[in-house]
Amino acid sequence: MTKARKTRRIAVKRMVDHNKYQQSKSKAEADEQNMKRHAERHLVDREARQFDVERIKKLPVASSGMFLTYNNSLGPPFHILLDTNFINFSMQNKMEIIPSLMDCLMAKCIPCLCDCVLAELEKLGKKFRIALRLARDPRFTRLTCDSTYADDCIIQRVTQHRIYIVATCDKDLKRRIRQIPGVPIMYISRHRYTIERLPEVFGAPDS
Repeated sequence: MTKARKTRRIAVKRMVDHNKYQQSKSKAEADEQNMKRHAERHLVDREARQFDVERIKKLPVASSGMFLTYNNSLGPPFHILLDTNFINFSMQNKMEIIPSLMDCLMAKCIPCLCDCVLAELEKLGKKFRIALRLARDPRFTRLTCDSTYADDCIIQRVTQHRIYIVATCDKDLKRRIRQIPGVPIMYISRHRYTIERLPEVFGAPDS
């Protein structure tokens, strides 16, 4: 028998193709970035939907006395919510508050005063002691509140209850009240009380 011939095996070293390695690496990185971008977009969309749901849940409750911008809750006797500077300007113009209110509105008026307004008058000192004595008139209705700033208290009260006419001469407060529909504003013009956003009042002079 012939002897089988053995073939000599030679070890071959495989070389790695760097171009293919770089392409596969860049493709893997691109896929990872796309997955991260997709996850971030999904998270943002979910947060936006959750924010919309919370915003819908926190919608302010509309007043039952409002018909569009017309307030059906206003009527005699009128409740007048007095501000600090309105009392001071009334004293400077030598005007009695209750008779002047009735001359303007031609109806019975109930002046209302918050505790924070009375506290501001007490802090003003001796110069405004006459205004403080006037504010303590028993004919004025006292309203209890926990606020320390009168403007915020008035805004919060007229937003919750649309039965008040706000009497003030403060420009910033009037600008904030104009954003609330159905709340008239009373101020002093030409030594008389006049009213804004209440066309049914005939006693107010033309502005």
